[in-house]
Amino acid sequence: MAIQKERVNVVLVGFGWTGAIFGEQLTAAGQTVVALERGHMQQTSTDAKFPQVADELNYGVRGKLFQPLAKDSLTIRHDVGHTAVPYRQYGSFLLGNSVGGAGLHWNGMFYRYLPNQLRLKSFYEEKYGKGIVPEGMYLQDYPVSYEELEPYFAKFEEVCGVSGQAGNLKGVKLKGGNPFEGWRSTEFPNKPLINSYASELFRKGCEELGYSPYPAPAANASAPYTNQYGVRLGPCNYCGFCEKFACYNYSKASPQTTILPVLLQRQNFELRTNANVVKINTDSEKKIATGVTYVDGQGREVFQPADIVILNAFAIHNVRLLLLSKIGQPYDPVSQTGTLGRSYAYQRDVSIKVVMPAGTKLNTFIGTGAGGVAMDNFNETTFDHSGLGFLGGASIRTSIHGGRPIQQTPTEAGSAKWGSGWKKATQEGYQRIFSIGISGSVMSYRNAYLDLDPTYTDNLGLPLLRMTFNWHANENKVANYLMNKMAFVGRALGGKVEYEDFALDAPYDTRKYQSTHNTGGAIMGDDPSTSVVNKYLQHWDVHNLFVSGASAFPQNVGYNPTALVGALAYFSVSNIVEKYLPKPGMMV
Repeated sequence: MAIQKERVNVVLVGFGWTGAIFGEQLTAAGQTVVALERGHMQQTSTDAKFPQVADELNYGVRGKLFQPLAKDSLTIRHDVGHTAVPYRQYGSFLLGNSVGGAGLHWNGMFYRYLPNQLRLKSFYEEKYGKGIVPEGMYLQDYPVSYEELEPYFAKFEEVCGVSGQAGNLKGVKLKGGNPFEGWRSTEFPNKPLINSYASELFRKGCEELGYSPYPAPAANASAPYTNQYGVRLGPCNYCGFCEKFACYNYSKASPQTTILPVLLQRQNFELRTNANVVKINTDSEKKIATGVTYVDGQGREVFQPADIVILNAFAIHNVRLLLLSKIGQPYDPVSQTGTLGRSYAYQRDVSIKVVMPAGTKLNTFIGTGAGGVAMDNFNETTFDHSGLGFLGGASIRTSIHGGRPIQQTPTEAGSAKWGSGWKKATQEGYQRIFSIGISGSVMSYRNAYLDLDPTYTDNLGLPLLRMTFNWHANENKVANYLMNKMAFVGRALGGKVEYEDFALDAPYDTRKYQSTHNTGGAIMGDDPSTSVVNKYLQHWDVHNLFVSGASAFPQNVGYNPTALVGALAYFSVSNIVEKYLPKPGMMV
């Protein structure tokens, strides 16, 4: 029989970025909040000690901060009818684990969505006609506008101490910023980070070809900074240990460096670790969530009653928990019925290699997680798609993350892969090779979805999540088009360019890291027949259940998701406090 805990106002499932946001806002509103995190406690002072944390083998290769796949993973297949197999070794994406989740080991890239990216279907149909969206592509507008989200983008930027340069301040275009961005009510909290030499070369190449480069917005503080919660961040020291690592310098925004220190001091907040939630409990009619059941560190089953349940886990974990709890109708790609698991998407990340002349000194060991130079001339809504045969686009940037010796030692094409030949090629390439990165959009499709695997289970005997996903010709066309465009930039700055076009049927390869930008499966919308949650992230069927994170994205655009994830969380919790708590029920 399950142990029963004392009832609380709110239970949070998972404690990363959105768990911290919901926890801080709801406790400030006087709610008693319990956050359940299946991993262990992690804090900067104890889990980001220098020099221990600057260990590429332990963190970068062996993935000390990642979810242990031997206990819990997922299965992946390319299409309906194929047999899915477990994701046994990290490659394509990196699942976070323990307090902070992926928000502890991310790079810090922080892009507000462009206004028309939030109404992508309407934008394309208005510009190119109703027939522009092909059969089988699921394109949807977000149910919330840029104007509604702008204050919450600004708030999250202030919390994270984002470094950048405005391009559109209160409707006034500013030189040097992103000319395509939506209006912003405030400047960035911090000035841009200092450019690496490679980023400066990329900027000059873009300008020579008439593009509009701007400082990439980075949640890596460029100066000492104190956020609105009174939590301090230190200035980035360009050490190059950002992605896959916790920041020992307190410079990279994470739940630990921005919100958690304040939250842990509040008496109406409790963070329980080693609490693996396995079920959202509901009443007999599945209309009201009554709390959650979790397995604690001793293997005991525990029931935590709550008035409100909020899912704050990683995108695919949110979907799996809803499926395990049998809340909502699972999506069926054959009949195209059901919404839970529908519209899974990813990101088509590709790059071209630029080999500069001998004697160039890029000093790539001086790096930041997100600082660099970006351009949006080829993002989804900023260029003419007429006659191109695809929809979508990408944000493009050169960002030097630090030339670490194991995973960041590029060589020219055709070089030896081992032995003395490889050593020579590494020595010759280390100081003069960099990449132009292309973060491409991925549309949602009828045959891309999430469900429960019929064969494989986790260490508790529960079905693993099954991912059915492959690249479509549309995304391979986007990749090829933009690699060709960026080749001109690489040549304009005096480099030799290396890349290969993809076949239009090139498959998704899980073995190579691409991004941890998994989206969809519990998407938001105005219509319950095509979405799981409404604009407030409130479940259509269970009004006191909210589902945060990138699982709400109806498709994926050419930006990293974190800024939108945080803005939606602040938007949702603001409306919970102002509308839901005084009068519980459906808010739309």
